Amino acid sequence: MFKKILIANRGEIALRIIRTCREMGIKTVAVYSTADKESLHVRFADEAVCIGPPAGRDSYLNIPNIIAAAEITNADAIHPGYGFLSENAKFAQACIDHNIKFIGPTPEMIQKMGDKATAKATMRAAGVPVVPGSDGLLESLEHAKKTAAEIGYPVMMKATAGGGGKGMRIVRSENELEKAWESARQEAAAAFGNDGLYMEKFIEEPRHIEIQVFGDQYGKVCHLSERDCSIQRRHQKLIEETPSPFMTPELRKKMGEAAIKGAQAINYEGAGTIEFIVDKDGNFYFMEMNTRIQVEHPVTEEATFFDLIKEQIKVAAGEPISGRNYEPQLYTMECRINAEDPAKGFMPSPGRITNLHIPGGMGVRVDTHIYAGYTIPPFYDSMIAKLIVRAQSREELIVRTKRALQEFVIEGVKTTIPLLIKILDNEQFRAGNFTTRFLDNFDMSDLA
Repeated sequence: MFKKILIANRGEIALRIIRTCREMGIKTVAVYSTADKESLHVRFADEAVCIGPPAGRDSYLNIPNIIAAAEITNADAIHPGYGFLSENAKFAQACIDHNIKFIGPTPEMIQKMGDKATAKATMRAAGVPVVPGSDGLLESLEHAKKTAAEIGYPVMMKATAGGGGKGMRIVRSENELEKAWESARQEAAAAFGNDGLYMEKFIEEPRHIEIQVFGDQYGKVCHLSERDCSIQRRHQKLIEETPSPFMTPELRKKMGEAAIKGAQAINYEGAGTIEFIVDKDGNFYFMEMNTRIQVEHPVTEEATFFDLIKEQIKVAAGEPISGRNYEPQLYTMECRINAEDPAKGFMPSPGRITNLHIPGGMGVRVDTHIYAGYTIPPFYDSMIAKLIVRAQSREELIVRTKRALQEFVIEGVKTTIPLLIKILDNEQFRAGNFTTRFLDNFDMSDLA
């Protein structure tokens, strides 16, 4: 087992990893930018090293500085968390080159799943259902027109190196194609330095359902059931839950088996998530694989009584997994709380938290790095807390989650808490009747 782990991340996920390491008797090293000097992950780690100025590219994305921090503190492993360098094959390779264990999959696995066109081809070969679309990247506008005609409109163009909705365009007719082609390429090039696009059939009334998978170094893979991530805005998730209100035992079995097939196809090691798009008839198609721990991993932890961070560390240290699949034992939900103003187009709201009360009570968990007097920096993702709730039924879960949100007090900045409460009050949401388009026509005017 590792003696000391450096956490190449910040905020709540860094603190989450520190807690598990402490329970396992493993020393921790926090890295931080000058903007995060007062963050809780710096305070609670055994050691802390400043790795640069506030901008992510100069600190949390600075591979030489992070490797140097690991070497001077004699860390024998690095946990990347999520975001930043967690799915960066060059970083995983740098760890190997400096004899430091990267807690995650190999660079080859990251590379294979990181390029969406390659990932789709890999899954198709493994027998995992994929959305009908282009074979690889679109070579030209004419190629795009021909592919769209074969698939049938509407279609979706996506950036191969994309994420967070960048470089994505829905095209409903050939008249819209040229404009969408140009704008998607420009946006993809600006965001990722890669203007490669591929095309898929656009699924109407879709749900976004993902399967948590785990693999060890000995070829064994299991799944830990599903998370429904359909409540999202511009492809950014707001609420996740398990079991999905759309799921049946038969569909769970099929999706779980498909996810295991996909992970086995690349001999996957560690925690990963196979994301599916599911149509109104229960047909599911592979979207992408995240080769890291997810923001919403506590949903699975609370439903299965399974510490995913601990399992990541054990697998990276060479321990085998049991190989048995897990199903939800309880109903669980996660609400992402962002420092944003929903009434003003989700304008970021960094600043000093003047007053804070974190909810408690039965079945309530909060993962956060904030405290009263903490200043939210403007340089990073706006998520400041995750509220995770568990209950015996979905009805009880919604009531308890709303109660906890009403009890959550964050003063000094605007947050998405009023929006989350409004979603929970919505009749269609309560009935489980929602798709990824749920928020498209949602009235935000009364959230001011």
